[in-house]
Amino acid sequence: MTDTTTPTPSNFIRTIIDEDNASGKYAGQVHTRFPPEPNGYLHIGHAKSINLNYGLAQDYNGLFNLRFDDTNPEKEEQEYIDAIMEDAAWLGAQWDGRLFHASDYFEQLYDWAEQLIRDGKAYVDDLSADEIREYRGTLTEPGRNSPYRDRTVDENLDLFRRMRAGEFAEGSRVLRAKIDMASPFFVLRDPVMYRILHAPHPRTGNAWHIYPTYDWAHGQSDSIEGITHSICTLEFENNRRLYDWFQEALGIRRSQQIEFARLNLTYTVMSKRKMIRLVQEGHVSGWDDPRFWTLRGLRRRGYTPEAIRAFTEMIGVSKANSVVDMAMLEHAVREDLNARTPRVMAVLEPLKVVIENYPKKQEETFDVPYYKQDKTRTESRPLPFSREIYIERDDFMEEPVKGFTRLAPETEVRLMSAYYIACTGVVKDAAGRIVELRAVYDPATRGGTSTDGRKVKGTLHWVSAEHAIPAEVRLYDNLFAKPFPEENGENFLDNLNPDSLRVMDALVEPSLATAQPGDKFQFVRDGYFVVDPDTRPDMLVFNRTVGLKDTWRP
Repeated sequence: MTDTTTPTPSNFIRTIIDEDNASGKYAGQVHTRFPPEPNGYLHIGHAKSINLNYGLAQDYNGLFNLRFDDTNPEKEEQEYIDAIMEDAAWLGAQWDGRLFHASDYFEQLYDWAEQLIRDGKAYVDDLSADEIREYRGTLTEPGRNSPYRDRTVDENLDLFRRMRAGEFAEGSRVLRAKIDMASPFFVLRDPVMYRILHAPHPRTGNAWHIYPTYDWAHGQSDSIEGITHSICTLEFENNRRLYDWFQEALGIRRSQQIEFARLNLTYTVMSKRKMIRLVQEGHVSGWDDPRFWTLRGLRRRGYTPEAIRAFTEMIGVSKANSVVDMAMLEHAVREDLNARTPRVMAVLEPLKVVIENYPKKQEETFDVPYYKQDKTRTESRPLPFSREIYIERDDFMEEPVKGFTRLAPETEVRLMSAYYIACTGVVKDAAGRIVELRAVYDPATRGGTSTDGRKVKGTLHWVSAEHAIPAEVRLYDNLFAKPFPEENGENFLDNLNPDSLRVMDALVEPSLATAQPGDKFQFVRDGYFVVDPDTRPDMLVFNRTVGLKDTWRP
């Protein structure tokens, strides 16, 4: 037998797969899937699952499916289906034509349901939803059998077929598996398999008046597709008993379910219901709000799929639930962008500097490299310089505190890639606010290097006043002010961060005039930025992806 183990760093899931391959289980095949419900947008937690399932299929030379568990037409929309496909592909997953839907199997699922009825393992129940909950019992008390549990096979088949035909009202009847109402596991206390729902389905239209539950459709869909390792999060651990029971009762191919801990990330809530509230109540501007942890939002903020994959590899896979610090995700993004983004200059809070001894009508350019972090890359751009420039307002202090190394009266600093300048004067408005600085430059320091060996401590970024391009810069922070928005039973909405978005009018160097939405840059000393889709011909718009400061260390 061919050795199909992989040198990739191991985890308990890989150990199980290696053991299965060594024993010949599934004939050495590895076939995984990602099975989202199309009732919302993918978020960073889904990215962990996609990367895990797709990565395993890749590493073991196996197959990967994308399957929509579209069993609840009241909450599913084509918008979500399209978005999930786009986001999964952006993340790097490839399903090579293996795109499936649970609705593809509706007829087969129905036939199997009739098989269970004929085998005496399923029945039509007339109890209401509230009554079913009441009859199910508690953790300390067994459930009670429904009074309809002992209907004959013929009666159950007749009622089930009439349910399919649409003869009964919603909520009037369900089909339940007949397992064990005294089981210590709630999932085995006669779970519901079908409910009546007179709602059109995005793919099957009005063909069905009954729809399978997730628990009934999920395992059988895996079996139909030949999934070998059904990898899911820990909340489905108890459900594994039910999925196994269904597959055993039907005598169909068994998939091996393996559970892992879902991703919990500080400063977020991962509940889809709560995320929908954030959108519908206007706490975010939409599913692609850059403050959101949806893949749409992260992409608009400038996160890369490579960074997200590095993050999911960094946090690993385990059986124990834990919370990952947002700083780890930011670290992965920062590391990725540091290697790939060009360095440019932008001034977010401009303060004008007039260089009095620089000729009034003179202009010159400096050839400045884009990738100072990568000596193998030689791309550069011409950076214009003139008598009037802008620097960051907080790069000047009229009465400098101890340790301040930037511009101050009678203090000399380096203008990055340009000249040494020294502040000679301060201009204030009637309110006493500094509105302009006066300075002189040393012509002998062209390129930012002195010929006499003298050193300066501060280096400032800048833009030429005459050549700078106006831009809108959006500075994003965490949507929540607390790392655990629901700690101690708090309402997560009470912990929204009022300063999660700050919009500034900035000036950027002229090389950015042709920047397009999605282009990424490092603004020197200010962080990593991406051009937002809101950019228009008369105004560049940038989102800050992440700051330069790395607060997390591995």
